[in-house]
Amino acid sequence: MSGWTRWVPGIDTLRHYEADWLRHDVFAGLVLATMLVPVGIAYAVASGLPGIHGLYATIVPLLAYAMFGPSRIIVLGPDSALAAVILGVIVPLSGGDPVRSAMLAAMMALVSGTVLIVAGIARLGFVTELLSKPIRYGYMNGIALTVLISQLPKLLGFSIESEGPLRDLWAIAVGISDGKINWAAFAVGLGTLIVILLLKDNKRLPGILIAVVGATLVVALLDLGTGYGVKVLGPLPQGLPAFSIPRIGFSDLVPVLAGGCAIALVSFADTSVLSRTYAARLGDKVDPNQEMVGLGAANLATGFFQGFPISSSSSRTPVAEAAGARTQLTSVVGALAIAFLLLLAPNLLQHLPNAALAAVVIAAAIGLIEIGDLKRIYRIQRWELWLTVLCFVGVAVLGAIPGIGLAIAVAIAEFLWDGWRPHSAILGRAHGVKGYHDITRYPDARLIPGLVLFRWDAPLFFANAEFFKERILAAVEKSPTPVRWLVVAAEPVTSVDVTACDTVAELDEALHARGIELCFAELKDPVKDKLKRFGLYAQVGEAHFFPTIGSAVSSYLDINDVEWEDWEDQVKVGRRTGNP
Repeated sequence: MSGWTRWVPGIDTLRHYEADWLRHDVFAGLVLATMLVPVGIAYAVASGLPGIHGLYATIVPLLAYAMFGPSRIIVLGPDSALAAVILGVIVPLSGGDPVRSAMLAAMMALVSGTVLIVAGIARLGFVTELLSKPIRYGYMNGIALTVLISQLPKLLGFSIESEGPLRDLWAIAVGISDGKINWAAFAVGLGTLIVILLLKDNKRLPGILIAVVGATLVVALLDLGTGYGVKVLGPLPQGLPAFSIPRIGFSDLVPVLAGGCAIALVSFADTSVLSRTYAARLGDKVDPNQEMVGLGAANLATGFFQGFPISSSSSRTPVAEAAGARTQLTSVVGALAIAFLLLLAPNLLQHLPNAALAAVVIAAAIGLIEIGDLKRIYRIQRWELWLTVLCFVGVAVLGAIPGIGLAIAVAIAEFLWDGWRPHSAILGRAHGVKGYHDITRYPDARLIPGLVLFRWDAPLFFANAEFFKERILAAVEKSPTPVRWLVVAAEPVTSVDVTACDTVAELDEALHARGIELCFAELKDPVKDKLKRFGLYAQVGEAHFFPTIGSAVSSYLDINDVEWEDWEDQVKVGRRTGNP
């Protein structure tokens, strides 16, 4: 694709659509709709919104992504991972007013969509890769716990005032001890959850649909709503979502902006991973920047049509694939099927119990929990597991929005720490191994008298420049022989800034005062060009920059009278030429 069609992949799909795909897409769309309806309603309720907005947030994004999204199969809609974030923003601000809640949620979708589109056009699709896997696991496990806690009261048949995960747990415990459990609602919810979990891995049977329809029939036939106080969804408004510009107060702006930006980050992180996974499976190539634009367009659309922030779905996408989906026409068919439901049969789900909806969300939250890979991380690098624990505790204790902020802060700190205190090594000549190697790895490696080979395994910038200088001076002090040359093996140095150059200039002067020549080997040309602009290349001297470590060693041996026996040629070396 080129030109304007690059930004509208759906047009290109239509141009190359094959007739044989149609029956597969239509069938898969109808199958998908049976899952989209209960899940959309459940996630709306979990987000603190009336259930109808879950269907609005399903219909509109599916249509928008079909036009602007690059993936042929990804399914978008309300997501359990975002429910806690949305709930955490709108509950304190809405005062229980459903109209105000819908306005706040729609504005969050507009913020998220705008951020994603701008980032996609600016080609910032790489930013989500800054969140490492341990940090992402910690955040998602914390979100899963938050969602579970928020849905427990609905599963038990009573309600509480949400004040954060820990306080909610206490309120739930108090409610249980006070005998507030509605055992009929709990039985319906628990039964729904068990059926969903038992059929979770069965690709032939739609577990969620079976569980929700069964719960609805039980409540309707046994009249549990009026007879036993089981709370139900009630009749849905008839008709399609209308265009609406959400309006919020100035005092709401900061939390809505923070929530929208957090949702943009989380939703794209999940969508990009899912998109790449299915692209590899289908032999496609997905542009992450266009993925951002497609996801942003879907969020913008839902924000203008009474919806709330959405993301990709790792549970509904496999349903579409298993049903035979070929293109995004599957999503279009699914959206139209839901639209017909709202137009022709809005009362069909009026007996759907809230406890069953809570069971749907709880099952999804359980699916977010990652334990197995954490064991692998523990075996490989234990300190990264502590990053997971820190982010998990941050979300569970502070809430979703502060937890995301903590996850980002930890990710930045982790990145800076790796660059601030990078690995470095003194290199020596190990018997039987070509090249020069870390003497801590090869204790029998021999050092060339008067020469220190120092390798720096990171970019050189303001945060680590002083540490670089300290390590080199420490290497000089530890040398078993008086140092004449210090050669920096600089192949890992991919960048340098002004602060680092000034520090290296000071280091050069300090070494000169001791009679030591500072040299560089294997320095990359772009980095060397920077040194020339900074004037450091001229200060150190062109003769002190070598293409390889071997050429630097040869030059040193040519100039200095040193007794050195190389295992490769087993000869005494004094003044000599050639690479050792």
